[in-house]
Amino acid sequence: MGSGNVELDKKIEEWLSWDKNEKTLQEIRDYVDNGNFNELSKILLGRISFGTAGLRGKMAAGYTCMNDLVIVQTAQGLLKHLEEHDETLLKNNGIVVGYDGRHNSKRFSELTAAIFLNKGYPVQLFSTVVPTPFVPFAVKKFKCVAGIMVTASHNPKQDNGYKVYGSNGAQIVSPTDKGIQAHILQNLEPWPSSWDTDIIKNHDKLHDPLAETFKHYVEVVSASILDEHKVINSKTDMKFTYTAMHGVGYNYIVKLFEAVNLKVIPVEEQKDPHPDFPTVKFPNPEEGKSSLDMSFRTADKHNSNIILANDPDADRLAVAEKDVRSGQWKVFNGNELGALLGWWCLHCHQSKYANESLNDCYMMSSTVSSKILKSISTAEGVNFIETLTGFKWMGNKSHELLLQNKKVIFAFEEAIGFMCGSQVLDKDGISAAVSMATMAAYLHHHNLTLVQQLEEIYNEYGYHMSNNSYFICHDPETIKKIFERLRNFDGPNTYPKGILNNKYKISNVRDLTTGYDDSQADKQAILPVSKSNQMITFNFNNGLVATLRTSGTEPKIKYYTELCASPTQKDEKEIENTLREMVDAIVLEFLQPNQNGLIPKSD
Repeated sequence: MGSGNVELDKKIEEWLSWDKNEKTLQEIRDYVDNGNFNELSKILLGRISFGTAGLRGKMAAGYTCMNDLVIVQTAQGLLKHLEEHDETLLKNNGIVVGYDGRHNSKRFSELTAAIFLNKGYPVQLFSTVVPTPFVPFAVKKFKCVAGIMVTASHNPKQDNGYKVYGSNGAQIVSPTDKGIQAHILQNLEPWPSSWDTDIIKNHDKLHDPLAETFKHYVEVVSASILDEHKVINSKTDMKFTYTAMHGVGYNYIVKLFEAVNLKVIPVEEQKDPHPDFPTVKFPNPEEGKSSLDMSFRTADKHNSNIILANDPDADRLAVAEKDVRSGQWKVFNGNELGALLGWWCLHCHQSKYANESLNDCYMMSSTVSSKILKSISTAEGVNFIETLTGFKWMGNKSHELLLQNKKVIFAFEEAIGFMCGSQVLDKDGISAAVSMATMAAYLHHHNLTLVQQLEEIYNEYGYHMSNNSYFICHDPETIKKIFERLRNFDGPNTYPKGILNNKYKISNVRDLTTGYDDSQADKQAILPVSKSNQMITFNFNNGLVATLRTSGTEPKIKYYTELCASPTQKDEKEIENTLREMVDAIVLEFLQPNQNGLIPKSD
C-alpha cells in the first residue's frame, strides 16, 4: 500500500531496505500496515540534525529519532569528516567511545566502534558505563582524533544522545558540526560492513581504556587537592550523602573520595545505573528538591549534613546542606555553587602558588551565569572571560589559553556545570564533588558552613542574587512572536526601555540572535551570533541583568536574572524584594505568559 506521496514512499522503501534492527523495522511496517502516513511523514521526511551538542532525541524508528540506523549514518559521516580533516591522527590514534546506562547506549557505542574498526582505525571503547568527563579526559590522554559519548545526560528515559569531542578534548563547535552533518548526508546508505558488530569481539585495534583512564583520572584529580586539605579530610567527622540518580557516578566517586581521604554514604536505591530511573520523575538534580527526596531521607537517617548529587552521566553536580538549627535543607542553585567553587579553587591556587602573580590565571562563566565570578576576579586580579552558553565555548577557550601557557582555575555555568581546573575541558561532576566535599570539610574544620561561607563571599564581593526559571512552549511560532515583539517594541527595531512604567530603566540591550549590542560603538555584539536560538540580554541601571533565551534541546523559554549589588549594599532583604519585583514585571511585560499560553515550570 502506497501513501500517494512519491518522496514518502521512497523513504519508506529506503528504511525497510537499510534498517537491520527488527524492533524499529517493525515500527515502520506497523505504520505502513495501519496507513499511518501522517506519522511516517513526521519521522521519515525530516531528520534529526547534528548540532554543537551532537544529537539528542527520543529513541524510536525514523530519521527524526535516535535508533541504530541513524547512529550508523552518523558514525559513517563522522568517520568521513575525520578522514578529510585529520586522517593521520585518525590512522595513528583513532577515537574514544564511551556510553552511559540508558537503553541502547551500549548498542550505539558498539555500532560506532565497529564502523571505525571495519575501516581499519583504532578504537578505545570503554567496556562498561563511564561518566561523560572520562571521554574528553581519555581523548587528551591517548591523543585521539575525537571522542564520542553516547548519553542524553539528564533527559527523560525515552531519550538518548551522541556527543562529540574534538582532538583538543573539548566539545566540537561550529563549523565542525556543520561539516559532520554534511558528511552524514553524503553517507546515508549503510556500508556493507557497518552492521557487523562481531568485529568488536576480537580485534587487534580495539582497546579498553577503562583501567588506565580511571587510574590516571584519580591520580590527576586527587593531586589537585592540596596535601593539607587531605589531612583535614582524614580527620573530619563530616558525613557526605551521595546519589548517582540511577546513573554512572557511584563507583567512580567512591574511588576518588578514597584517594583524598573521604567517604560517601550512598542513596542505595539510586546508586546503580537503571535506564528507567524508577525513583525520580526527572533524573535531573537541577530540578532541586523534587529530585532529592530520597537523598534527604538517607541523609537524615545517617545524620549527614551535606548531599552531593550527580546527574545520570555524572557531568553535573547538585549540592544541599542541612541547617542543624532548623533541620531545613538548603538546595544551592548553580550560581551559588559557582560562587563557592570559584572562591575555593582560587583560594587553593593562591595557597599553592603563594608567591606567583595571578596575571596568567583565568576564570570564566557563560553569559547567563552569575557575574559573581567576574566580581571575584576583578577584586583579586584574575583575568575573567564571559562566553556564550554551553561548556563547548568554555572548553575551547580553555584549550586556547592552555596553548599560550595560561592557567585556567575554574569555569562554570548556572545549569550546575563546573570545571575545577583544566584536567577535563568540559563540565565534570565527579571532580566538582571532590572539590565541594573537601571545601565543606575545610570550612567545618574552621567552624563554618557552606551557607556561612557563601554569605562571606557576598559580603566581600557584593550580593549577587539570582532568580532563574522557565516556561514550556510547544509552539515555535509563539516563541518567535514573543521575541519579535521585544525587537519591535515601540516601532521597528526598538527594544523596551524599562519596566513598571520605567521605574526600572534599561541601560543597554544585547541581542545575540541578531548581533545587536547598543553598548558597543558600532552596535555590533562581540560574542558570536546564533541565529538558530533566541537570546536577548537586558542590563538595568540598578545592576539587574536579565537574559531571555530558548533552549537548544527542549521546548522552553528560559529566563535568567541576577541583581548584582555593590559590596556597600548590605540589606539582603531589600535586594531580594527588588529582584522579585523586577522579575515578576519582566515575566508579565516581556513574556506575557497568559496571552501566549505559556506553561510555567512545575515545582
